[in-house]
Amino acid sequence: MTDTTALYVYALVPDRPGAADGVTGLDGRPLRLVAVAGTGVAALVHDGEPEPFQGGDEQVRRWGEEQSHAVTTVWERTGSALPMTFNVLVADEPPPGNGPGPGRGAEQRLTDWITSQASSLTNRLQELAGRCELRVEITLDRPAAPTTTPAQGTAATSATETRSPGMLRLLGKQRARNAAGELADTLHARVRHRLLSVAEDLRDRAPTQRTSDETHVLSAALLVRHEDVDAVGTVLSQTRAEQPASRVRFLGPWPPYSFADTEHRFQSDEVAGDPPRACPAMTE
Repeated sequence: MTDTTALYVYALVPDRPGAADGVTGLDGRPLRLVAVAGTGVAALVHDGEPEPFQGGDEQVRRWGEEQSHAVTTVWERTGSALPMTFNVLVADEPPPGNGPGPGRGAEQRLTDWITSQASSLTNRLQELAGRCELRVEITLDRPAAPTTTPAQGTAATSATETRSPGMLRLLGKQRARNAAGELADTLHARVRHRLLSVAEDLRDRAPTQRTSDETHVLSAALLVRHEDVDAVGTVLSQTRAEQPASRVRFLGPWPPYSFADTEHRFQSDEVAGDPPRACPAMTE
């Protein structure tokens, strides 16, 4: 055991001796694995104080990148991971009120928790082995998208030919939005079906990028076997070819941040800072 006051936890991974060798985390801190005997599970950690990392937006962004890089490096070496959110700290147990001696150290508290959850943690790590996360965002470029069918266009012209130029512009923009919305709904159903034919799981996400002239179609995280990454790319290429107005953003592969089981978390009295849980976001 290391004499420390807290452990900053990056991820839970399969126990692979040496997998953290040479890997650094936040502010270049050296990382190590805390292996838990009899479980096959290890925690990727650095030793520190029980104080959360706090700073400005740029500093937090840099820390996020450092954490993501560290988790990705060890994930690639071990083949599976349950990443944690930013600022997950396990602290030393405070001394009992009137009892003799100190309470459990941070490492003992962490290993006790992993031991108590060993079966579910091991199962989830096995389920995620050989899998990665991909992020997909699809939008429609409204100016490039078809706004009406020929018949609709004729009817619209007849109905609006007496309107003022300003009103015509307003109506034109409204028709473009409505047409793009209908097209987006159709495209969403089609692409979602195709992606689920090559991905093991799909979880919707809030859109992260969209300009004022775009209509949202789909934003999702995909759980994909490494050998199926190219198949996802093929689906997206087909989408782009079939609908030239579509804009496709394809990110990854990454550790399965969105698919680490969120029930795997410490009890609130086991930590200083936020309870460990599946990381909902990563640096893009």
